[in-house]
Amino acid sequence: MTDYLDISLAISPDLPHWPGSPRVELSRRRDMGQGDAVNDSVLLCGVHTGTHVDAPLHFLADGADVTQLALDALIGPAVVAALPDVDVVTAEDLDALNLPNDMQRLLLRTRNSEGWQRGDREFRADFVALTAAAARWVVARGIRLIGVDYLSVQIFRGDPQTHIALLQAGVVIVEGLNLAGVAPGSYELICLPLKLAGAEGAPARAVLRKLSG
Repeated sequence: MTDYLDISLAISPDLPHWPGSPRVELSRRRDMGQGDAVNDSVLLCGVHTGTHVDAPLHFLADGADVTQLALDALIGPAVVAALPDVDVVTAEDLDALNLPNDMQRLLLRTRNSEGWQRGDREFRADFVALTAAAARWVVARGIRLIGVDYLSVQIFRGDPQTHIALLQAGVVIVEGLNLAGVAPGSYELICLPLKLAGAEGAPARAVLRKLSG
């Protein structure tokens, strides 16, 4: 696995969670240490826990669920771009990155990833996220997948049009990436959410493979 970078968060009770959402609970139903023949665990968490994917159903009443997301949007060439000094991602910030015209998958590394590197356990309301205008920029560029390094692509208690503009256009949203230590550049992205029937989102394992050139 040395050719791959794991950019997903480990799901554990120490993981920051969205206010009002349940904390992760991972417990042993059967335990070899207690004399059982096997270890058998139970996981309780929200579908937007840690690294996860949003489907249109998250904000659109008649939107597709997570099982209907296109795999060819979730797998393929991606660009990691760094915006280390911004408190909010604007359309102007994205334009200034001079990204490739044919880019279909964009992952944004901001100061949020420093928190994952530190091992932050509490939710931070001042996380960096996109404005609604930045979301419309993503749509206008024909980008199929946008990834961010905190638990929402939208500013905390911000304009829901950030989500809505992306999901209405069929852009896959990946939230909760850990891009600490990932250099800007071109990669292959593999991001596979759990196939949860009827769910508006699902936890995912996301990895990058560096592309030459």
